[in-house]
Amino acid sequence: MDIRFDPHTPPFEPRPKLKLGEFELTETLGSGTFGKVKVGVHEVTGYKVAIKMMSRAVIKHLDVANKIRREIQNLSQFSHPHIIQLYAVVSTPTHIFMVMEYVSGGELFEYIVKKGSLNTNDARRFFQQIISGVSYCHNHFVVHRDLKPENLLLDKDLNVKIADFGLSNMMRDGDFLRTSCGSPNYAAPEVISGMLYCGPEVDIWSCGVILFALLSGRLPFDDDHIPALFRKIKAGVFTIPQHFDQLVTDLLKRMLEVDATKRAKIHEIIVHPWFNVDLPGHLFPSNNETSNIIDIHVVRDLAKQCSVSEEELTTVLLSDKPFHHFTIAYNEMVKNKRPSTVGPFADEHSINFRSESFMDFQDIPLFGVGSPPSQSFLNASPLSTSRMSSPLPQRDFSPMLIRGQCNNNHAASPNGNNEKSDKWYLGIRSSANPADIMLQIFNTLSRLNFEWITVDVYHLIVRKKVDVEKNGVAYDSPSIALQLFKVRSDYYILDFKNVVDDQAATSTAPTPSDSYAELENLTIEQLQNEVSAYVTPRGRTMPFFEACSELLLSLACK
Repeated sequence: MDIRFDPHTPPFEPRPKLKLGEFELTETLGSGTFGKVKVGVHEVTGYKVAIKMMSRAVIKHLDVANKIRREIQNLSQFSHPHIIQLYAVVSTPTHIFMVMEYVSGGELFEYIVKKGSLNTNDARRFFQQIISGVSYCHNHFVVHRDLKPENLLLDKDLNVKIADFGLSNMMRDGDFLRTSCGSPNYAAPEVISGMLYCGPEVDIWSCGVILFALLSGRLPFDDDHIPALFRKIKAGVFTIPQHFDQLVTDLLKRMLEVDATKRAKIHEIIVHPWFNVDLPGHLFPSNNETSNIIDIHVVRDLAKQCSVSEEELTTVLLSDKPFHHFTIAYNEMVKNKRPSTVGPFADEHSINFRSESFMDFQDIPLFGVGSPPSQSFLNASPLSTSRMSSPLPQRDFSPMLIRGQCNNNHAASPNGNNEKSDKWYLGIRSSANPADIMLQIFNTLSRLNFEWITVDVYHLIVRKKVDVEKNGVAYDSPSIALQLFKVRSDYYILDFKNVVDDQAATSTAPTPSDSYAELENLTIEQLQNEVSAYVTPRGRTMPFFEACSELLLSLACK
């Protein structure tokens, strides 16, 4: 994909058309520090998107790469009707393009300025949608940290869309954030004071300021002199307009509480009698629902395509029928809305790299089939722990998604430890002693006629013993990397990975770069070489899955 001028533009037109893939870039929605936001119109369907154009040179000059990366990472995991949707990220040597949901209603700030104070019902409707989106963020361990009407967009039906996650951060249990982020008028006392804070409570304060603005058309804390403004915020003293009723006054006081430990929590706001009036049920689905929230836009589109009513379609989606054709079609449409580099956005500039070094198989000791390493060898690794008194359970392996941990360098832990925050891993879990796990793996490999080489005590390269012929054709079985990872003190994950063969590993193709900084400086030709060096040869995927399936079934069902 590239940015190009349309060669078919007639010569009499003053300006050629600018395109990003299948999208024609039209009017400018706004300009910012990093570049412009333009409307993109799909050539065939006329579907509109918003395209944020950011210059790499400006990003580097302002040293805001982390800000951009955070926004992309956080938006990419969200799918919520009141959070702006990120469809794709397109990267070129000079620019980064974020292809996002287009909303035509402008900013909530402009709406408040135009309308002044809103009536109670309108203000409550906006506020309910805001809290729904913020609650979704917090449930995904993300704190926005810059909530304000300027970052709340409106669609054509005046529904709120939370945007601009550049200052957002990941939460983790026991951690406290320290950075002073956000706009001063909406910032919580602990933020402007430079105190440690957990995260969610600063968003609650900002939401309280927004609610006050919705109902009164002005801010509770305002002063042209910043030190004076900070004194007002730290004191937490503000004037309640006389037309505010008692219930909303109570809610505001609880949200704009200076003591963060006493400030209202999301669940307390949701059950507050003022907030609960005419509260749509889909904003806060129950925990036992399989999907987070139903996307009303997808429901409308699917209902039109299937010639059914939205009510009938919604009934199916809310029922426990995961294999109903409506449910399958809905999930596919939702998936297609999520960030992706395939389809009309895919090209050589938008490839996801996973930097890995190829493994040199030479000089690695080889264990023959049926000869597992000794117990002393297994116990030699620092990762090994004391032997379990009980035998290894027959069904101790369980294929499942594991909530593991990922690193985040933007928070401080009160005990000084850099504990990591939640991330999902896919693998086989076992809570047994690692030495017992490896012994079971070796026994299984022997029984299934696999051969292996050891990279280290918990890392093997395995393959089915080579057959001279299979179905009359010379057969070379795929190589699989098996590696045991310690996820927590009480369980481990066995990871499966398809590895290229020795010839591919020792070819003259360039080794993939080890860092994002190196990748982003490569030319298009170099990027293509990176891909050719990394991609697993065709025709080996299915044999890999077949071999993995055989191992998985044997380990799980022994």
